[in-house]
Amino acid sequence: MSLLARLAPHLPYVRRYARALTGDQTTGDHYVRVALEALAAGERTLEAHLTPRVALYHVFHAIWCTSGAQLETVQDSADETTRRLMQIAPRSRQAFLLTALEGFTPSEAAQILDTDFTEVERLISEAQTEIDAELATDVLIIEDEPVIAADIEALVTELGHTVVDIAATRTEAVEAVARKTPGLVLADIQLADGSSGIDAVKDILGRFDVPVIFITAFPERLLTGERPEPTFLITKSFQPETVKAAIGQALFFHPRASNREAA
Repeated sequence: MSLLARLAPHLPYVRRYARALTGDQTTGDHYVRVALEALAAGERTLEAHLTPRVALYHVFHAIWCTSGAQLETVQDSADETTRRLMQIAPRSRQAFLLTALEGFTPSEAAQILDTDFTEVERLISEAQTEIDAELATDVLIIEDEPVIAADIEALVTELGHTVVDIAATRTEAVEAVARKTPGLVLADIQLADGSSGIDAVKDILGRFDVPVIFITAFPERLLTGERPEPTFLITKSFQPETVKAAIGQALFFHPRASNREAA
């Protein structure tokens, strides 16, 4: 199989990553092209012990990190998400994007970045801290189990967000949103009175464009293919770090995410 055939399925994704990393599609494509030219000329090779996708990103990084790309400035026409990305330190930005946007595991990200697992986790944590500080918002929790609701509230508060309400039913959720529009919704599916967190979220999204994270013991009720499947879905029982990471990603990549309004 030719080099191009091996890499072709992964090129749209490395282009997406290059755009997010550099802040501009034209600039990102330039570095992807240089990486491919280096491979074609034999100046760079794909590491045999890596999967083709990991190996391609590894070569891209070798080109990007030796080119001065970290010093580039964001374009005036860049969108809000791109501007936020470019404010994160380059190394932390890399680790965050590789795991949050591209779906690599921390171990794979470590291979791409020529570092170790511990360093990648540290970089992701640094990026997460910057994101949380910038995107602090009001949060609505839809959860009928008091202990779980309290655990989620503690996690949310620890990240610097404000829990404006905890709703145990669909009706309570709708009423809570009427009182205060949240910047993020964390929702269970099965609620106290037999109502559905899915329906509650549909009611909310019918009025407001906010990011939603489902935290549920019944993921199969969402992953049916019959409705748009959620971007963020966490299965109970959850790990605190998983919830924290999902909150940062949901706020960061949502097109209308914004800082909490001043009281």
